[in-house]
Amino acid sequence: MSDSSPLLSLPGAVFADAPDSAVAAHYGSIAAEQRRLVQGGTFVDLSHRDVVTISGPDRLTWLHSLTTQFLENLAPGIPTEVLLLSPQGRIEHGFAGIDDGETFWAHTEPGAGAALVAFLERMKFFMRAEVADVTADFAVIGLPGLTWRIVPRASLPGLPAELGDPVGLWAWEALRIEAGVVRVGLDTDDRTIPNEAGLLGVAVHLDKGCYRGQETVARVHTLGRPPRRLVLLHLDGSVDHLPPHGADVIHDDKVVGFVGTAARHHELGPIALALVKRNVPVDATLLADGVAAAQEVLVDPEAGLHVRPVLR
Repeated sequence: MSDSSPLLSLPGAVFADAPDSAVAAHYGSIAAEQRRLVQGGTFVDLSHRDVVTISGPDRLTWLHSLTTQFLENLAPGIPTEVLLLSPQGRIEHGFAGIDDGETFWAHTEPGAGAALVAFLERMKFFMRAEVADVTADFAVIGLPGLTWRIVPRASLPGLPAELGDPVGLWAWEALRIEAGVVRVGLDTDDRTIPNEAGLLGVAVHLDKGCYRGQETVARVHTLGRPPRRLVLLHLDGSVDHLPPHGADVIHDDKVVGFVGTAARHHELGPIALALVKRNVPVDATLLADGVAAAQEVLVDPEAGLHVRPVLR
């Protein structure tokens, strides 16, 4: 994980909470920062995320064989989302990446880079590929449209002059949650399979060859009805707190899921992502850490080969 960002020295910067505490949550104007991120002419400091490189002539063929994504012959400059699964199909690692023709640049959650590098090193065998954690020298920034770029870490202090004043992580998180984009390890747990989190066709290519965990993904996709489903919770705006990560989601006095990430959206009010049991009625009002929440369905309870996983 990186040290605290130099952009925290800008006027009004307020530290975010763990695991994002190395960057600013906001710079003093929360709703306005979200609107600026929608409109453009700004950026988000995501330099707390870990950056990993995979280089060498076999890098894409090798990654293709290990991961859920179709990476063979990936054209330079095309961003992609990638998962590594357990043999049982559960998500173990998730990262976004882009190839520049010589190196595949990946970024993952704060503190997750070392485990990702260790896993890849164990799986390298005789492949001509080199894996490195380069977080100390490179950083991620977010751009309007929930896009991103990897830049030299030393360039961070000069970015406001180039891209405009930054907005805080809370602006990014609110728009990400609204879009139903999960953070692996926060909106997922150690039992999550991609089918539950709306990741088929996003981070999972359904027309590629064998990879670890594929059998589970394919079986649930073919038969439909994943055990759990991702929902967007519209939280009661009269309550003065957001449910914390991991808070129980309750229906009929029973725990039916957990809250992943939550944020205050400049138009929608307080929102959160949650994983709930498939059989929870889609029109039921839920409780998240005692806060009433209406559901917006992101993954259909019947999601599978003949039912599109995303209803929005």
